[in-house]
Amino acid sequence: MPGRPYILAETNWRDVKSQRYQLAVLPWGATEAHNYHLPYATDNIQCDYISARSAEIAWEEGAKVIVLPTVPFGVNSGQMDIPLCLNMNPTTQLGLLMDLIQVLTTHDIDKLVILNGHGGNNFKAMIRELSVHYPEVFVCSANWYQASDQNTIFHEPGDHAGEMETSCVMHIAPELVLDLSEAGSGAARQFRMEGLKKGWVTAQRAWTQVTEDTGVGNPSQAAAEKGKRYLEESAQEIARFFIQLASLDNNDLYE
Repeated sequence: MPGRPYILAETNWRDVKSQRYQLAVLPWGATEAHNYHLPYATDNIQCDYISARSAEIAWEEGAKVIVLPTVPFGVNSGQMDIPLCLNMNPTTQLGLLMDLIQVLTTHDIDKLVILNGHGGNNFKAMIRELSVHYPEVFVCSANWYQASDQNTIFHEPGDHAGEMETSCVMHIAPELVLDLSEAGSGAARQFRMEGLKKGWVTAQRAWTQVTEDTGVGNPSQAAAEKGKRYLEESAQEIARFFIQLASLDNNDLYE
């Protein structure tokens, strides 16, 4: 069977050379522990799925979107004491983005969406620096899990390996999810300082001091049907953004 034309890893040189892509999407996940019941690749599994589904919707509406391979390593500097939580430092992320954007500009792709699936990744400062080196390229980042309101579907979405993420992986890759009786409670400790609790102060969490099972959020009410609904709502919203961005000139982005 032919591959999906909007997924670079599945398409071929015969088709690529005849396309004029308007927008590249770079899914970016992480490889880390997700409580006892979810796989280390949870963020990557979700990023692969949501980027492909969003691009499919956009492609069917005529937007020439190309999804690059998912970057499977994220910033996990607060989890260095958890075996095989694989850390990629922000400086390394910036270097990777520099290299990829050089390729995109060489082939006349001047828009890049970083579709992020890991809370430890933050590309804001990198985008500012990239704009100095590649002012002709519009780069933005989107946390896919913020595109749709979690609270309309989930009783307690959770922050990490909770009801939301568990439900999503139950839908995408149920064979990789252990029975919920195997899951930890996802109970988590908070900082003592009010500023950090309220969110106007930020700091890195020392993960093993926060949670015993690596989860933050109770997965007990997770269900595949919830994950399916949430993923589709999110994909529809993200696809609308892809379509709109693809249609605009980089010199005409403001009203």
